[in-house]
Amino acid sequence: MLKTRVITAIVLLAILLPVLFQASPWPFAWVTVVMMGAAGWEWVKLNGLPGTGAIAGGVALALACVWTLLIGGLNAPPAWVWSLASLVWVLGGAFALRAGPTGWPRMARGVRLALGALLLWGAWLAIVQAKVHGINFILSVFCLVWMADIAAYFCGRAFGKRKLAPAISPGKSWEGVWGGLAGVILLGVFWVHVIDVKLAVDSPSLYTLLVQRHGWVSLLALVFLSAMSVVGDLFESLVKRAVGAKDSSNLLPGHGGVLDRIDALLPVFPLALALISL
Repeated sequence: MLKTRVITAIVLLAILLPVLFQASPWPFAWVTVVMMGAAGWEWVKLNGLPGTGAIAGGVALALACVWTLLIGGLNAPPAWVWSLASLVWVLGGAFALRAGPTGWPRMARGVRLALGALLLWGAWLAIVQAKVHGINFILSVFCLVWMADIAAYFCGRAFGKRKLAPAISPGKSWEGVWGGLAGVILLGVFWVHVIDVKLAVDSPSLYTLLVQRHGWVSLLALVFLSAMSVVGDLFESLVKRAVGAKDSSNLLPGHGGVLDRIDALLPVFPLALALISL
């Protein structure tokens, strides 16, 4: 199992790193179109349309992304797009988590499919725009999510006692959440005072931009983003638990599916762009 995970991770890195570190954002944009098409296929399948229906859903989402690139190129959308995405994630996430795994299937399937497509498309657009901002910027957002996840895992293993959402993800604890938040704040301080100052970066990081725009309130912004990464993770876990699925698919051997790898990223990228647009 470990060998399979490592091999899959190496293949993914071999695909993503070259386009991520290219100066032009176009290769990265096209690779992420494929990624979102796969995520769309998984979403449709999880919500009751297997086979041809799921494939059609994934293709439709990928074509929507392509259409967006063709009509708008890499131009930034209006700032209200990120504010709207933030509102959908905050209110919709709270509603979904409150309803729990039993409440999710009660929503009309068409609404679930449309909501997923909208959230995936919005996240894709935000990820591409983050690459347009610069390599340092997009890496700082990726690392925020990874730090929140890694620190939460180890703190949860070491200190976890109070369950966060036992009906959705029994392994998560409040202690893990606080550990993840502490890790994100330390990462932000390090990035602002070391990476952005001492290294020849191509762009300001998310953390530096937050400090420049919001001062000490940027700490609250990091709290918010860290919390929303947990919401993204829990939301996907809720959908899987509602249908009795362990993984979103077996597309990535040893890792599950694309949604399993990007769930925490989905709310964070649009919200990060909203915060630096204020």
